[in-house]
Amino acid sequence: MSYLYLKATHIIFVVTWFSGMFYLGRLFIYNREAMDKPEPERSILQRQFNIMIHRLYWAITFPSVLITLILGSALAINLWPFSTWLWLKLVFVLVLLIYHYTLHLLVKQQKAGVFRYSSHQLRIWNEVPTILLVSIVMLAIVKQGMSLVYGLAGLAALILLLITAITIYRKSRKKSGSM
Repeated sequence: MSYLYLKATHIIFVVTWFSGMFYLGRLFIYNREAMDKPEPERSILQRQFNIMIHRLYWAITFPSVLITLILGSALAINLWPFSTWLWLKLVFVLVLLIYHYTLHLLVKQQKAGVFRYSSHQLRIWNEVPTILLVSIVMLAIVKQGMSLVYGLAGLAALILLLITAITIYRKSRKKSGSM
């Protein structure tokens, strides 16, 4: 397989992996919020959300991470010895893998009916892959052209923006009484 086809396929599976992680986070939030519904609505919703969570994790997200890692490793062989930007990107990928593992734990917990986190906490946790996605893509595309100072400032601004948006959303839900 030529390098460009390998790279394109890698990017496709990165996209499906991230799509799975983003949607899992939303399903965790909805499943948690279903706890506040009266019966039988709560049981019906949670049964459906658990099916959706299970299928999304095992049929899309988990296979995507495996294929992403295999293809990414094949691509990395062509880039040896690694430059600073790639080492930094790999650190972010490692953090992303740890995040993915936490999703696996949440899948197991929610399947068992254990809800340790509020929907607000899950909303915040659901933004972690956004921060990692921006970091990884910027490193992969800009590479050595990226200033460390501007990169960190941009990352801090993104985090501040996301926290502000989550806070505004939470306040608007409280005000409307839908929380």
